[in-house]
Amino acid sequence: MNGVFETKPTTAVNPVDPYLRMDRMPSIWCGGCGIGTTVNCFTRALTECGLDLDKVAIVSGIGCSGRVAGYLNLDSFHTTHGRAIPFATGLKLANPELKVVVYSGDGDLFAIGGNHFIHAARRNIDLLVVCVNNHTYGMTGGQVTPTTPEPAVASTTPYGAFEFPFNLPHLADSCGAVYVARWTTYHVRQIARSMREALCKRGLSFIEIISPCPTLYARRNKLGDGLDAMKYYKQKSVIKKGAPTAGVGIGFQGEIVCGTFIDRERETWIEAYNKRHQAALGARFAPYPTGFVDAKVE
Repeated sequence: MNGVFETKPTTAVNPVDPYLRMDRMPSIWCGGCGIGTTVNCFTRALTECGLDLDKVAIVSGIGCSGRVAGYLNLDSFHTTHGRAIPFATGLKLANPELKVVVYSGDGDLFAIGGNHFIHAARRNIDLLVVCVNNHTYGMTGGQVTPTTPEPAVASTTPYGAFEFPFNLPHLADSCGAVYVARWTTYHVRQIARSMREALCKRGLSFIEIISPCPTLYARRNKLGDGLDAMKYYKQKSVIKKGAPTAGVGIGFQGEIVCGTFIDRERETWIEAYNKRHQAALGARFAPYPTGFVDAKVE
């Protein structure tokens, strides 16, 4: 017999596997959902940025994106609804050597959790916040969220959304985030690059990733499946690095402005705390450790 046919097939190993809790696979995410794509990008960013994974912690809230913390093979915390950022803040302050990443959805982070985001950005807490924005509550029935564009249909707005939606990059920028970017799940290389850059920043970094929800948002609005969403992202996305964030709001099936909008330096909360107390107390003050971890961007 020809030697080609005698060769035993080898078992291919996905390079993402070591970062996942494989005993929890397959995931709960629906076919065509983009959350898994963002996780793939995140693992690539971790691979390339050179961080000690024993010093990386991930915190998620409730919802489809909130399951990320349970699937990643890192020190992780799946918190209560809307409270991922305060949990992450406490974790960072208790152990400043950790690189803490908050990974959740638009409803968890900007509805019940919106106030926490505003103040974390204002204080410039040293966190990376990743928001997977699918414009809906995917786990609990497809309700309208603070980012649902007008006049998209949701279970709680059967005649179409009518409330003005958040422009998340503008919100993050206005509150003081030091790094603000937006991509869609079509832009996998750009997402990984932004995640690497954000992991290197000191202060609050924010990345919004526009992602499809074929089961609820797309079905109710007759937008097709996950592949149709990729085609829409490809056709309607425009990359504008440094674009003023006030002008990057998203309309229903409209243009999506992507890119890195903000990349600046500002004192972190711990640095500001040390500076104020050093000035007030002098030699009596013992500085709080900053715990900054160096990473690399290639």
